[in-house]
This record gives sequence, C-alpha cells and structure tokens, in this order.
Amino acid sequence: MVPEFDMPGHSTAWFVGYPELASAPGPYEIERKWGVFDPAMDPTQDKTYKFLNEFIGEMAELFPDQYFHIGGDEVNGKQWDANPKIQEFMRKREIKSNQELQAYFNKRVQEIVSKHKKTMIGWDEILSPDLPKSTVIQSWRGQESLAGAARQGYRGLLSHGYYLDLIWPAWHHYAIDPMSDDATSLSPEEEQRILGGEACMWAEFVSSENIDSRIWPRTAAIAERLWSPQQVQDVNSMYQRLEVVSRHLDWFGLTHNSSYGPMLRRIAGTNDISALRTLADVMEPVKDYAREETATVVPTSATPLNRLVDAARPESDTARRFADLVNVIVSGQANNTETKAQIRILLTRWRDNQTNLRQLLDGSFLLKEGAPIAQDLSALGAAGLRALDYLDRGERPPDPWKAEQLALIVEAKKPKSQLLLMVILPVQKLIEASAGGELPSSSN
Repeated sequence: MVPEFDMPGHSTAWFVGYPELASAPGPYEIERKWGVFDPAMDPTQDKTYKFLNEFIGEMAELFPDQYFHIGGDEVNGKQWDANPKIQEFMRKREIKSNQELQAYFNKRVQEIVSKHKKTMIGWDEILSPDLPKSTVIQSWRGQESLAGAARQGYRGLLSHGYYLDLIWPAWHHYAIDPMSDDATSLSPEEEQRILGGEACMWAEFVSSENIDSRIWPRTAAIAERLWSPQQVQDVNSMYQRLEVVSRHLDWFGLTHNSSYGPMLRRIAGTNDISALRTLADVMEPVKDYAREETATVVPTSATPLNRLVDAARPESDTARRFADLVNVIVSGQANNTETKAQIRILLTRWRDNQTNLRQLLDGSFLLKEGAPIAQDLSALGAAGLRALDYLDRGERPPDPWKAEQLALIVEAKKPKSQLLLMVILPVQKLIEASAGGELPSSSN
C-alpha cells in the first residue's frame, strides 16, 4: 500500500487542523464539493517543512512500502499570487513563476522523503530538472507526458486512460498501453523507465454499496493489459476470461454483482424487480465527467447515491452480447435461425417491458426518472423486431419508416437521468441492414 498525501494543493483538509500551513489565513472547513480549489501550503515558511518532516517520518513508519506519493497536481497558485510575503520571497530568490515555486517546494519535500528512506512519487506537475532521477512520475495527462519524463531520465507510471471512475467499458481500458503513442519513439534505455500503470478510482460518486461494481471486474482487464505483450489485443478473448475472473471475485466475497439486486429492490420499493432489472441491465451511467456537468444540483459528498445511475453497472454485459448477435447477422457471417431467435427474444422482452414496469414506475419516486428510458427501450425493441421482419422477408422497408426509426435512434441516444441505453447501436444496425443502408461504426 502506497500512501498519497496531496501537497501543496488539494490540501484544504490539512488546514482545518493546521491553518498555519496555508498560504492564506483561515478559518478552513472540510470541503464537501470537489474540483480544483485555491488553498495551498505556504512553500516559503520553514515551519511548513518542519511539520512535513515530522508527518512524513510518522507515515514512513506506518507504511513499509518503498514509495511515498506527494500528489503535486492541480495547484492553481491563486493564494500564492495574493500573498505579499510569498511574492517578496519569490522576488528575492528570483523565482519567476508559480511553477518554479512549486518546484522549489517539491525539491525540499523530496529531501525530506529521502531522509526517511522513501522514494517520492508525484503527478505530472512535479516534474522539473531539479528533482533527483530517483523520483517517479505518475501521469494523468497521457503517454506524451509519460514519454517526456522518461526522456529526461525519470521513471514513470501511466494512469491516463485507466480512470475507473469515468465509467468506460473494459475494452476501452484494454486498448490503452503505456508503451503506445509517444512512447513508441523511446530508446531501449528510456523504455526501461516506464514501470507500468496504475488504475485510479476517485470516489466522488461511490458508496459502500457500489464501489466494488465500479472497480471490478474492469480492473482485471487493466491488469492484464499491463502484464501482457502489446500484441495481445483480442478483446473477445479478454471478455471470456473477464467473466471467469468476475465469478472468482464473487467467491472471494466482493460485491460487484451481489449488491446490484438489493440496490434495485430499494429503488423499486419491492422484491419483484424483474422488469426493472430488464431495463437496468441495458443501461450504463454517462461517461467521463458528464454526471457532474449535467447535475441539476451541485453534487457534494453528502449527495445520496441511491438512484438508478448509482445502481447501473459501468458496462452492460447484456448489451454487449446482444451487439455480438446482431453483428453476426448483419455481417453475413451466418443467417441461422437460432441467432435470430435469440435476438427476437431480447427485442420482444424490451418492447413489452414498459408495460411490465409501469406499476413500479407509479409506485417509486426514485424510479420515476427511469420512465423516459423505459419508453425508449420499448420503442427500440419494436423497431428492431420490425427490422428483423423485413430482413426475414427480404423486403426493403418504406423510406418513411426508416426515417422515423432513425429519428427514434437520435432521440434515444440522448442521455436521460444521467444514463445511457446501450442497445441503440445494434438496433440501428438492424434498421440500416433491413433498408440496405450503410451500417454505423462501433464508435457511434
């Protein structure tokens, strides 16, 4: 276990108990929102380093690992700019920028970390020529930053592309390799400085109920990416192994699967959640930072995490398997009755699910926001079944029907209640195939 104690920024919590370490007078309170805030340690006063020496010494005894992470990212410098004493310090020492001031701070902290026989790690922003080459750079910015550190003689870890909290599917993470992009131009000696990668799970939208589902099983795909040769890229093969790993994790007591049902039952207010599960199984939360950006109320650490978006899994296995079935049909690999029958069963279930779900929607205030998504799923099911009928008969559908269904696709693609329906693309493929049109790519 490697501890990370953020400094000099992302440090508001320090100043609640130790306001004298800050670059501006308090009082300070625990920050309940998230983002980049102004508070930062005062890098010009000796008492800051005296405190950190005692603190790091104590933590070094508690955490036996070789490495000690100081954070170091996202310092906006506003408190430094507004503090006359800090500005005078910079003038006297000919420190020309806040970046140089942070480099001064990092150098002094590194000396403390080294004194306590630890190796310092920090995010991209700590990189400067004054740091000893023993320092490890962890990159959230990407392979360009990682490769740049390696060229300057520093070892590095990649985290860009491995942010689990951004809710991307396993295949997305699996496609990212620390040795790709800018790293491909490194010399053999520089390549040796790339240590690997680390997945990150920032905790803005996790609770004890859903945290396992946000970490597992996708982290296993990242782990395989990091220990595998670059040429190992078979995504379908990866998913086969991932299902096995997921079951093993269940046996070990992780709750990435077992917490799903209880969360849905609480949302529905009943034990019979079959209709709700049919809907939830084909939904995923919005990606990247869209949840925070589309929130109707600014989220805080006190925001209840009891909605459909909190229960929905980061990756819909049902939607992925449905897409595989559709791809078999529309690609002409097979035209067998069994595959079409499986597709029909799923489409019929989705078409009829809105009726089955109506009583639950009327009885749960937490579930009402799912009504538009249920309506979209029902319409998609009906459209997919009609497209299959045209394919079976070898008939082209009327142009107005195709236009109407594609308009439905456009509407269904819009996030609703911070959720995405994940069966839209394969249904669109069925519609296009029935009309003899160009099939949408998997990235649409």
